[in-house]
Amino acid sequence: RSTSRTITFGIKERRDCLSWVDYVCKHFGSDTPIFLSGVSMGAAAVLMAAGLELPKNVVGIIADSPYSSPAAIISKVCKDRGLPPSLMLPVLRLGARCFGHFDLEETTVIEAVRRTRIPILLIHGEDDRFVPCRMSQEIWSACGGPRTMKTFPGAGHGLSYLVDPKRYERLVKQFVGECLQRQEL
Repeated sequence: RSTSRTITFGIKERRDCLSWVDYVCKHFGSDTPIFLSGVSMGAAAVLMAAGLELPKNVVGIIADSPYSSPAAIISKVCKDRGLPPSLMLPVLRLGARCFGHFDLEETTVIEAVRRTRIPILLIHGEDDRFVPCRMSQEIWSACGGPRTMKTFPGAGHGLSYLVDPKRYERLVKQFVGECLQRQEL
């Protein structure tokens, strides 16, 4: 239902995640363990989805290179381009309302993770110049439930897997195993 015509920085896309979860539950049973996972804006979207009413069988979220809020990443990109965020954000917020029919400040990743008890694995490249690693640290600090954060030295934006695939796979497998064990208890 996000229509894919306008990028909404995860705000509308988070509801798509809820639709996918509902689809899985209807077609495969409400006891099927579900993990939400994404990279960059996809990571922000799955983390924002954590603030919605998700069923108990959503047992974990894996977020690679997420940003803490739409406004935070827009401000960062504006600064990188030499544009004043204090002038650009109101203009972009108006454009989002008029053309995308959403509010850039409707929710943030930080707000969503404060409310959830779903375990979260945050992965971020230490050399990410697009979404700073500090945003994942802010998210980790705000989490209301179990959380793990792992950084990858030398990895740029969304490139942690390419820098060290064995470590990445090991971390994800370990996280999935722990979440499935938690669910069984």
